[in-house]
Amino acid sequence: MTDTKWALILGASSGFGEATALELARHGFDIYGVHLDRRETLPHAEQVQRQIRDSGRQAVFFNGNAADDEKRAEVIARIVEDRHEVRVLLHSLAFGALKPLAGAADVASKRQLEMTADVMGHSLVYWARDLVAAGAMRAGGRIYAMTSEGGAKAIPEYGPVCAAKAILEAHIRQLALELAPLGITANAILAGVTDTPALRKIPGNEKLMDFARARNPHHRLTTPADVARCIAVLCHPGTAWMTGNTLRVDGGEGSVG
Repeated sequence: MTDTKWALILGASSGFGEATALELARHGFDIYGVHLDRRETLPHAEQVQRQIRDSGRQAVFFNGNAADDEKRAEVIARIVEDRHEVRVLLHSLAFGALKPLAGAADVASKRQLEMTADVMGHSLVYWARDLVAAGAMRAGGRIYAMTSEGGAKAIPEYGPVCAAKAILEAHIRQLALELAPLGITANAILAGVTDTPALRKIPGNEKLMDFARARNPHHRLTTPADVARCIAVLCHPGTAWMTGNTLRVDGGEGSVG
C-alpha cells in the first residue's frame, strides 16, 4: 500500500457526496468516486473530477450503480491493483421509492421496498466488509453513512426510505462493534434539511424546507458544504474513540422542538 490518503465516496457526483469529495481533496485526500449519471448529468460528474484535480489531488471515478455486486468488485479490484488504502468510506446513496406503504391506490411494491433497503441500507455492509477483506481498509479507517430524520420517525410518502435509513443506522452500530478490534470506526451523519436533488424528489419538499428554516437557530437550511466540512474534521486521527454514533450536523435544528 502507498502512503497517500484515499477516500472512497459512494454518490460522488452530487449532494453530500460531491461536497465531501471536494472538501476531502482540499484536505489532502485523493478520491475514488462511484456515481450513477446519465448523459444529461454526466458533464457535472466530469466537472467534479476536474475540480478535484485542480486542487492538486487525484480523482478516479466510476459511473455505475454502487449497489451492483459487479461494480463493487470492479472498484475494489482497481483499488487493490493500485495498491492504495482507503482511509475514508462515505456512503451517500439516495435512490429509493417515495411512496406510501398502505392505505393508498399507489403503494410501494415488494420489489421497490427491497430495492430501497438494498441501495440505501444494506449496500453499506457489502462495501465495508469487501474493502476490509481485500486489505483495502485497515486500522485508522473511517466509515461514514448519510442518514436522515426518517431513520427514527414517520414522514408522509417516505416509508421505504425511513425503513432503509433505520437499517443503515443499525448497520453502522454493528459495524462499529465488529470493526473496533481492527481499529476502524463507523458513524452515521444526520444532516439538517438540505436542498439537494434527493430532497427535491420528496413530495412536499418546499414545506419541509420552509419549516426547517423557521426552526433552525441560524434561520437557514443546512448546506452540503456544512456537512462536508464536519466530515473532514471527523476524519482526523484523534477521533478514533468516536464510533457507533448517529451524529447530527444541522446547526442546532434537531434541538428545537
